[in-house]
Formats: sequence, structure tokens, C-alpha cells
Amino acid sequence: MDARQSDGISVLMFPWLAHGHISPFLQLAKKLSKRNFSIYFCSTPVNLDPIKGKLSESYSLSIQLVKLHLPSLPELPPQYHTTNGLPPHLMPTLKMAFDMASPNFSNILKTLLPDLLIYDFLQPWAPAAASSLNIPAVQFLSTGATLQSFLAHRHRKPGIEFPFQEIHLPDYEIGRLNRFLEPSAEEDVTVGPLLQDPEDEDEATDIVEWLNKKCEASAVFVSFGSEYFVSKEEMEEIAHGLELSNVDFIWVVRFPMGEKIRLEDALPPGFLQRLGDRGMVVEGWAPQRKILGHSSIGGFVSHCGWSSVMEGMKFGVPIIAMPMHLDQPINAKLVEAVGVGREVKRDENRKLEREEIAKVIKEVVGEKNGENVRRKARELSETLRKKGDEEIDVVVEELKQLCSY
Repeated sequence: MDARQSDGISVLMFPWLAHGHISPFLQLAKKLSKRNFSIYFCSTPVNLDPIKGKLSESYSLSIQLVKLHLPSLPELPPQYHTTNGLPPHLMPTLKMAFDMASPNFSNILKTLLPDLLIYDFLQPWAPAAASSLNIPAVQFLSTGATLQSFLAHRHRKPGIEFPFQEIHLPDYEIGRLNRFLEPSAEEDVTVGPLLQDPEDEDEATDIVEWLNKKCEASAVFVSFGSEYFVSKEEMEEIAHGLELSNVDFIWVVRFPMGEKIRLEDALPPGFLQRLGDRGMVVEGWAPQRKILGHSSIGGFVSHCGWSSVMEGMKFGVPIIAMPMHLDQPINAKLVEAVGVGREVKRDENRKLEREEIAKVIKEVVGEKNGENVRRKARELSETLRKKGDEEIDVVVEELKQLCSY
């Protein structure tokens, strides 16, 4: 169907192949579809299959899933056409295959002829293809505004210190980010929080039952996202830190697809046996939003991916920040500057230390000097709840104007 025949504006949404990008793109798609936009949502089959089962009937007519097929490469079978669980050494191969799929994407554009393209920053060839068809294109950045502001300041005012001194990054991290994100010279419009509802997640009865046995705000949830895999050394320090803290915890541990690693071998000897009912280690997946929304969770040990930070704030759960790379260090600085979390400081060799991990967890969850952090997290949650959809309504008007030219 030519989407231009519908009454509303038709939009092709095209995120990068990572869950941390797909999820906010999909939430934006849902908000736009409720405002008379017809959405085509484009990704690889392995990314679209989980979405297909979770889109409610209310979106069946307004959001259509469009498959982008990547070229077949011997080292990258179709189940690897996603960053979710992808072995780190295959990330450059995935990006190469994604870029090689640009002719397939151009054909999709020519077939659908949407009124507008909303694309991610890792595919500059997408807006070029749209331009050749006179289709306007808008870049949607799923990172926080702090990162964009920081990079734009460095670009426009080199040598002048960023006015918010708490927000800073070492030069090697800035160099890595500059390779991915170019500061925008165009108008920026904020979209507000884009978070999935806990009801959209699958049940995990054993986890909920474990949480129900715990006292209010007494446990921490530990998760480092779908793309970063902690090293054996980091995993051992985190495990010892959790054990030393004497705080109850749920820890989601993930290994790359295709790697046969036993959980018992990755953790310190005897760790699982010593836990008893104080801790729960879950391999692979856990319903993050359901866990964060449970009354027994009093802290979120996180890598500080932007979606995870926003989910923690939505539920008023303080962040115990352990950033790994890219935008995560600056998100962790923001969490501390706003007062809704604490960062676990690394040693002079940038290594995690179990004593520091235990100290920060105890401070945030249980100790009196962590009460200010807990209070501010609750207040920010209330602010986000009251905010509603003001920003999305502004976005809708901007997009309508763009499509009317």
C-alpha cells in the first residue's frame, strides 16, 4: 500500500539494530500512531519477531513491521543480525553487513514512499536515500540531551570549559564518541521519556515470588544491558562486592550467543552455594521494568545506558552507576550531579574494586547518608509522572510542519 493514500502522515522509522535503540524508537512509534501517524517500523527479522508478539491489537493497523534483510555472510548468520547477545568481535561485521544492506533499504523507501523518514545516527546513507526521493528525514537520537549538549559545546566552543563542571569525560572517551556522534547544527526537539510499560513484558513468576519475600526497598537489581558483557575479572569483583555488601540482590548475567560458558565457572568458586536466599542470579533475561517497579527494590546497579537510567528514574529507584563505555560515563556523571545516584569509582587502572562496590551499594540502599539520594529519586519519579506528553505534542506539530513543505 502507498502510505501517502492514508489520511494521516506516514512515517518510516529505522533504528540501529540494538535493543537500546529499537525500544525508544518503538515507544515513539506508539505515541505517534495515537496521533494519526501511520508507522512503518523497519529492522531485521530477528529484531522484529519479538515485537510482533507484543504489539497489541490497538496498534495492528497503525504500525506495520517491515523486514530489512542483511546480506548473507558466513560468520554472520541471520540470528546474529542484532546486537542482542552478539559476540563483541562480530560487532564490526554486523555494522558492515548493515551498511551493505543500504540498497535493500532504498528499495523499501521506493516501495512505501512514506511522507517522512525517522532514522538513527549510524546509517547516514538512509537520509541520503530519502533525499533522492524528496522525502524529508529526521534524525532521532535515543541518547540523553546531556551528551548532545556536551559534544555540541566542545564542537562550537573548543578550549572553553563546559559550564557544568560535574559533567566531564576523559579524552579517550570523547574521541570514541566523536566517531559516532556529530553535533547537530539543526534544530533539536526533545521527545520526553520513552519507556515501555511493565505490562508489555513476559511474566517471570520465580523472580516475582522472590521479590515478594523481601522487605520494602531492601534489595538491588543488577543488570548491565543487552550489549555489554563483563569480563571474568569484572564479574568476580562484582560478585564479591555484592557478597560483601550484605544487601539482597537479583543479578542478570549474560554471555555472548554461541559461547558455551557455565554460570558456575564464570562466578567465584562457591559463590552460588553461599548465597542462600539472599541473592538470585538469573542467566540471560529478566523483566527489568517489572523488577524496578517492585516495592522491594531499593537500588539499581546499572551500566547507565540511557534507557536503563530513565527506567530507574521512572520507578524512583536510585542508580548505583558502573558505566562501561560510550555515553554511559557521562550518564553516570549526570546521575550523580542530579543527586539520584552514586557512581562506583574505579581504581587508577580503571578496574572495579569489590570494596568500593560494596560501600556504594550499602550507602545507597541502607545507610542514613543515602537518604538524600533515595528522596531525590522519588521526587524525580513524581516529576516524570506529572510531565505527561507535553513534549511529544510539540514533536507532532514540528513533524507536521516539516511534511507540509
